[in-house]
Amino acid sequence: MRKRSALSFDAALDDPELVAARAALAAGRWTAVRSLLAATGDDWDRRGHRLTVLAQEPGTAAWAGDWRLTEPDCVDAAVLLACATVYRALAGKARPEVARDACHEAAVLAPADPSPWLALLILERAIGREEDVVRLFDEVRHRYPEHHHAHHLMVARLAERRADAGQDPLHEVYDFASWAAEQAPADSPLAILPVVAHAERYRVLATAGKEPADPAACGHWLGRRARLVMKAAFDWWLEWERDDHPRNRVDLNFLAHAKFCEGRPAEAAALFQRIGPHATPAPWSYPDRDPYEAFRAARDAALGPS
Repeated sequence: MRKRSALSFDAALDDPELVAARAALAAGRWTAVRSLLAATGDDWDRRGHRLTVLAQEPGTAAWAGDWRLTEPDCVDAAVLLACATVYRALAGKARPEVARDACHEAAVLAPADPSPWLALLILERAIGREEDVVRLFDEVRHRYPEHHHAHHLMVARLAERRADAGQDPLHEVYDFASWAAEQAPADSPLAILPVVAHAERYRVLATAGKEPADPAACGHWLGRRARLVMKAAFDWWLEWERDDHPRNRVDLNFLAHAKFCEGRPAEAAALFQRIGPHATPAPWSYPDRDPYEAFRAARDAALGPS
């Protein structure tokens, strides 16, 4: 089951240009990646999405290293190498210090680019101290206040505070998510962040044995505060859906998961229709479930078997 699940999700989501460049890179044609990153420009959310997806490919670090040697002043080469080295470090194939050095070198070459700091944030969210995570989040936000991926990482880390405290509607992760959503413009997908916070806190509580392992069988999504959060997020989606955002399907998966757990199949069905084939492992895997089976079961319950 785990093998099938791993093959059922694509981190590229619905970015066909990224999919094509990644395939070209796997075949040894690196110029497509070079063109893709150049064309992405300072669309920081899209740039971060594309860099992190490319960085997870097995051969990216070696190729980016060669590119870096050939063009030592090329910003895209430096940032891609930094991101790839971070994922190698997370896989135990490179020392964290090497990854940190690569990220800092890239940051010097590209002082306005939040992507090297995003790469560091990904690393420290997994292995670092909370104060480092907060500091790196601030570095990203200083360069791009609405950075989608960085906010998700911060929410995931904050949700892990006080794991044994149980359900607490005043937990700091909820305050942070509400604050970030309120600070963002009206059309910002950060409006969905309170839903993400709710799912991340459930992950922590269920792992600690404070909530049932089946999210649809617990009351986490049924309290007054939770229902208000879910309604506000769904209403935002109906009015403002940012289909052009590169991580749009991430938000839709969190929202569909919440609506399904809340027991609102009609609203969940509308979201599953928009998700299409672009499912994401989180939050369907929470707390330790097969994400493919969980997604398929929820989708079939809302839409009928496909």
